[in-house]
Amino acid sequence: FAELHAAVAGLPLASSRVLPGIVLRRDFAAYCPAGGDLRAVLVTEPLRTPLPAPGVEFVVESEGQYQASLRWISRRTETLMKHLQSNNVKLLLSSVKQEEVVIYYAELYGVSVVECLSSEEIALIREITGVSPYAPFGDNIHREITETAVATFCQPLLLGSKRCVHIGFTSVCAFQPHCLILCGPVDGVNEQHAAALQGAFTMLQQLFKRVDL
Repeated sequence: FAELHAAVAGLPLASSRVLPGIVLRRDFAAYCPAGGDLRAVLVTEPLRTPLPAPGVEFVVESEGQYQASLRWISRRTETLMKHLQSNNVKLLLSSVKQEEVVIYYAELYGVSVVECLSSEEIALIREITGVSPYAPFGDNIHREITETAVATFCQPLLLGSKRCVHIGFTSVCAFQPHCLILCGPVDGVNEQHAAALQGAFTMLQQLFKRVDL
């Protein structure tokens, strides 16, 4: 319930509504409008290419070596974003904050980015889509990307003064997510309404369990 409702203070109760899909309560780090179905990938690690492998010490002995290393990282990151583009990936959903070079090349190659997703949001998206996080590094950086979800839409959404991301996924299960937008004059009223609705849903769950038995 926490990931499938959003509270907006300062609006009348009549403005409350139900929206198809999910609402992520953060803004795009990069937004590239695209029509039709969108391929999306989940990532749980920074996409700025690391110089050394884990556990390997990397020594830079001169300013020239340091600048050459930065250029290598930039080219490698650009290659990765090109690879996403060539696989028709238009949306990157990240549980970590990505560095500026990733955002730059994402915008350059038409990939929207939403970052800093919570573990609960990642788990919800995985349940809806059935995909696992994409691991881009290693020897298979150029392999075909198969860990993709399909989003029927992905667009900005303004809730009061807060910019959010509204996404509709093609679900691989019977669960078709909808998000409840609760509006009220102050936060306290919204919290009361949210608690009452959550209690009602819990009661319905218990009721249908008894019917099933």
